[in-house]
This record gives sequence, C-alpha cells and structure tokens, in this order.
Amino acid sequence: MAKISTAGNYGKTIRSDCKITIELTKSGGLKIDLISKVKEYFEDQIISLAKNELDFFEIKNAKILIEDRGALDYVIAARIEAAVKQLIETDKEYLLPIISENTTITKSDRYRRSRLYLPGNTPKLALNAGIHKPDGIILDLEDSVAPAKKAEALILVRNALRSVNFYGAERMVRINQLPEGLNDLEQIVPHNVNLILVPKCETAKQITDVNNTIARIKKEINLKFDIWLMPIIESAVGVINSYQIACSKNVVALAIGLEDYTADLGIQRTTEGYETFFARSQIVNSAHAAKIQPIDSVFSDVNNMEALKQNVLISKSLGFAGMGCIHPLQIPVVHKGYAPSEKEIEKAQKIVDAYKKAKKKGLGVVALGSKMIDAPVVKRAQKTLDMATIGGK
Repeated sequence: MAKISTAGNYGKTIRSDCKITIELTKSGGLKIDLISKVKEYFEDQIISLAKNELDFFEIKNAKILIEDRGALDYVIAARIEAAVKQLIETDKEYLLPIISENTTITKSDRYRRSRLYLPGNTPKLALNAGIHKPDGIILDLEDSVAPAKKAEALILVRNALRSVNFYGAERMVRINQLPEGLNDLEQIVPHNVNLILVPKCETAKQITDVNNTIARIKKEINLKFDIWLMPIIESAVGVINSYQIACSKNVVALAIGLEDYTADLGIQRTTEGYETFFARSQIVNSAHAAKIQPIDSVFSDVNNMEALKQNVLISKSLGFAGMGCIHPLQIPVVHKGYAPSEKEIEKAQKIVDAYKKAKKKGLGVVALGSKMIDAPVVKRAQKTLDMATIGGK
C-alpha cells in the first residue's frame, strides 16, 4: 500500500471542492494543515470534521493537507474517505446525517419530462441543480467521470444523495456499464436513491442482474421502498431487444442514447434526426407496449434553443414523454414543449367530464359520442389535465 494519497480537485477554476493529501507516518499523531480563503471562519469546523473522520478510519499518525475551494462538509468528508481508501483496505463508510428532504420516495408514473445530467465528480454543479426544477437530477458515474476518478465519484455521489437538497426532483444515478455497474449499487442503493439508470443496456438479463443485486442489498439492510430502473438503449442490439427490456421488473421508463447509437451504426448524428427515426420509433413502441414511459435522448447543442424547441416538438409527436438535459437552460424549453396543447386539453376535459357525468348517474359504461371510454383512457386524460396545470414549469 502507498503511504501518500490524494483525492479531490484544487485550482483557480475549481469551486465547491477540495483536494486532500494524506501521508501516513509512524508517529506524531495527526498533523492537519488547511489552505482556504475561509480559514478564518471555518478552520475549527473543517479540522474537527477531518479529525473525527480519520479517527473513524483508525488513522492515528499522518500528515494531512486540506486545500479547500469552498467545499461543503459532505464533499470534504467524501474526499477524505477517498484518500483514506487508497491507503488502507476497509469497507467502512463515513456517513453524515441524511437530510429529511432526501427520504421521500417516488411513484412509478411520476412526470419525467426532464432529467438533468450532472457529472458525479463535480460537486459545484449539484449544489443548486434542484432550483432549476428538473423532474429528475442524474448524478452520473459513467461517461462524464474519468476512469481514474470513478472510485472518488462513487463516494461523492453517495454523500450527495444524503446531503444535497434536490428540491423535489427525483434522485437518479447513472451507474457504470455492466457488469462494473453492479458494484456501484453497493454504495448507491442504501442511500435513498429513487431511480437507477442502466447505460448501454442490450438484454433483459442485464436488468434481471440489476434487480437481483438491488434485492439482495435491500434485504441485507431491510430497505422497504421500491427503486425504479431506466435502461438506456444505445446500440442496434439494444433497439431490437427493447421490448423485452421494457417489460422487465421495476422498469418505469425506457430511454435512448443517440450519441452511442449513431456511433454503433457508424453514422453521424444530425439536427434533423432522420437517421435515428427507426430507433426512436422502436423505443416509443416498446415502451408504450410495456405501459411505461419512453424517454428521448439529450440534445447536445446547448446554444441553439430554437433547434431544441423543434426537436422537443418532434419528440412529443413521436410519442416520447420526456428527454435528457445537459444544461439547466434546456429545462423550461423541454417542459413547455411536452406540455399538452389546447386541443389535447379540450379533448381530455371532455373525457373526464363524461366519466364524471356517467359515474354520477350510476352508469357502468362511459361513452363520448360514439366511442366507449375505459378506465385507462380516463386516467390518461386526467394526467393530461394535471400536466396542463403545471404547463412549462
């Protein structure tokens, strides 16, 4: 084992993060140095946190340098733990108290119009992401995290699930590609995650493996609430197998990732999207056949809001219920685009009114004009009216 380790980030462009350097020594106790612009105000708090955590991991003799750039306690704790675990072998986790806002559970059919991707190893982006009101916030462990930083990111994401206020957004984590991603679940499932995104999913067996791993962890810690799954289809094989994947247990939404899909086909992705029409249509059909939500890919040009608007309208016309976002400015455009039109609202209101009228008369059958209306149609109409009340918010 190495005697010196580092974790975290530090520099002029770094915000809300810190760098921890630990050197194990044979004697002398703990010697902690702090470099921080807020040292005058928070030195005692930061040093106390560091001492408590190092004592928790039974580090008795070491030199520790904390180079702080405005990191919150959960970030400092994550960086110290990552540095410690480079020096010693331990399964222990240093956990700060979970905030009450992060104990909520989510329903399988809740709105998922927008999901905002955040790199799992960049804490500054997670701190206030919820104020932009996305339906979901994704703490990403996969493509946005460098391979050498994945272990650090996993600890940081675990802490964020406990300490960051998501302001009502669904707490999501994109794990790494399987089978490596199964190991991520050990540190994610116990900490009140709502939904797991499974990247580059190609078979229903992969979802079974995820479900089995989650079930084992839940049993070990006596966790009662459901954890939903959103497979991301990113290859030709995945598209062909999408219906079986969509029908898997705990899958509530099926997403498509067009960057990797077009790369798999060896073609260029265009703004018009003609080259992905088949795949997107297949995902929509597979999702609707399985009675779950079809979720479209991200729109990568964050500077072209007009093109995004047109993309969302096409996405909605294909049958998608939402899409990914890579910048907060995309969220209101996405929400407005997926909001029901006046024609859709009018039709939904007629269906709901007809249902209420029939129910009031004690009729067992509901009709609107010459068409019979069953319960799923009424439920869908009511959901349209509910969406109309929030509009593009």
